[in-house]
Amino acid sequence: MIARLQGRVAARDKDSLIVEMNGLGFRVLVPAPVLAAAQVGEPVALFTYLHVRENELTLYGCGSEEELALFQQLLSVSGVGPKVALALLSAMSPDALRLAIGQEQPELLSRVPGIGKRTAEKIIFHLKDKIPVEAVPEGLAALTEADTEVIDALTSLGYSIVEAQRAVQSVPREVTEVEGRLRMALAYFVRP
Repeated sequence: MIARLQGRVAARDKDSLIVEMNGLGFRVLVPAPVLAAAQVGEPVALFTYLHVRENELTLYGCGSEEELALFQQLLSVSGVGPKVALALLSAMSPDALRLAIGQEQPELLSRVPGIGKRTAEKIIFHLKDKIPVEAVPEGLAALTEADTEVIDALTSLGYSIVEAQRAVQSVPREVTEVEGRLRMALAYFVRP
């Protein structure tokens, strides 16, 4: 099994990288944040998962061992394949994903394209006990009902879930009403 690749980015596609190592090019499907950070000609190191099907071998890559472990935990849920796990890691940071699972918030997961309400509930049901409380970062505070409404509003305006969650996390906890939190979250996007 291919567990790790380290080489040079030979090419980028809409959802993958071609990583060149000693004259060989490996096509690796990666989450959007990894893809955005990779530049053609620059070195890259990826932790990988080889998905074997009867008629194809597909290599998935993550930027860290922690992200790969979360990817593999998602795969352990019945009905969640590598493409769904990759979509979750593309739309949400690993910390935000752990927080949504730990707080049992399927509505956050179901905002990701390709994730329905049942799949989101199944992921939470199967993983909520497997992600220890200490794995949820202290910097991420629990989302309130107002935060959920603000995230809904921001995603409806076209911001990604990750962007919306970062903006909500930047709003001081003293601001409790939805309108105030939304105003301050929008201000987060216009900062220099």
